[in-house]
Amino acid sequence: MQALPQPRRIPRQARSRALVEVILEATARVLAERGYAGTNTNLVAERAGVSVGSVYQYFPNKDSLITALHEQHAAQMQAAIEAVLAGAQPRGLRGHLAAIVHALLAAHQVAPALHRVLEKEFPFFDAPAEQSPADQGIFRRIRQLLEEHRGEIAPRDLDLATWAVLQAMESLVHAAVITPLPRHGMAQVEQTIVDMLAGYLCAAPGRAP
Repeated sequence: MQALPQPRRIPRQARSRALVEVILEATARVLAERGYAGTNTNLVAERAGVSVGSVYQYFPNKDSLITALHEQHAAQMQAAIEAVLAGAQPRGLRGHLAAIVHALLAAHQVAPALHRVLEKEFPFFDAPAEQSPADQGIFRRIRQLLEEHRGEIAPRDLDLATWAVLQAMESLVHAAVITPLPRHGMAQVEQTIVDMLAGYLCAAPGRAP
């Protein structure tokens, strides 16, 4: 696999982190409006209100910007999951799954055009899970959730179960937002996703755990 384009440097101070955040927000807007062909670093700099030199200080080209957007998205999803699980009242595994799915759908609906560009046109700029700190954090947190509810679930291999849950959740959430069903509301789709996840995880009647 070809190496993904990377930032030139990682911002360390609050001021530089804020600058990178502004640059990535501008990149997201330009990509959503103009697509890949219509996006360039000059336009991103103009939209961000900074010099093109400020962009190049951190990002050598637009491909590195798109890679950074993918990782930023993963970090946002990790934060959403952590927030849901930190604030959840005791409600069983299904309740936690429902809260996570609801939060992820809500987060993706904030900028569906951007997600359509990132996931449909440029998924190859998304780092493999084993190379993404955010994806690794999500995996650990969902595995911990399954461990906490081990008595409620049928799969014994929690690593495999975590992988399956995350793959299904990501695919279905993206599909719901990027290519929504015209005759079904989001609430119905959300319920279906939860039913599928719970159906896989929870033991069926008469099935030995």
